[in-house]
Amino acid sequence: MAGSALEGYLAGVADPRAVAKVRELDRVIRAAHPDFQVAIKYRILMYALHGDWHTWVCAINAQRNRLALHFLYGVLLSDPRRVLRAGSSVLMSWDFGFDEVIDPAAVGAYVSEALARNAEYKANREGVLDASRAAAAEAGRRPKSRR
Repeated sequence: MAGSALEGYLAGVADPRAVAKVRELDRVIRAAHPDFQVAIKYRILMYALHGDWHTWVCAINAQRNRLALHFLYGVLLSDPRRVLRAGSSVLMSWDFGFDEVIDPAAVGAYVSEALARNAEYKANREGVLDASRAAAAEAGRRPKSRR
């Protein structure tokens, strides 16, 4: 089933370089957690646990000139490589150029940490959101509203 979601997603990706990178990221994500459920939601390839699409773990988004690996509650991640950029509220993204080399160990570590923080996020979603908004206000940037 996950393979069919991947193939369905790739059918809508025009750039062959993006197709190769999506496949590569998908392999790394599934190596980190083979039991992910995978589906196309909101035109992105989402990875969730136990069918919980409200608190999905990560997602791949092939854009015109890059790929983004989104982490729903990325604000909880330690980000040792300092690669995550802010998204809306608690979402953080790691961007990859189509010609960029993907480090499977690094990506796998981020996915594994996101998995480890899943229960924490689910138990304290509102608190994480409030803390993220407060930190953004303190830093002088206005976070986007949540969907």
